[in-house]
Amino acid sequence: MSTTKKLRLGPLPKLESTKMTFACPATLKADLDQYAALHAQAYGEAVDAATLIPHMLEAFMAGDRGFRKGGGNKQA
Repeated sequence: MSTTKKLRLGPLPKLESTKMTFACPATLKADLDQYAALHAQAYGEAVDAATLIPHMLEAFMAGDRGFRKGGGNKQA
């Protein structure tokens, strides 16, 4: 019997993207890989950490009141 935990990051939308490269600690990479596996289990679609990161950052910034009050998240 498998229980699926509800993750904060829901199903991923299809969006136009720009490539970025960044470095992170190995422990964070392991956590991102684990989150990607849980996300795939929860939503039935294989996804890797690199695909999740932009959506996680977008959700983080959308929830940051200081950023929103400072003029962030304006659509062009």
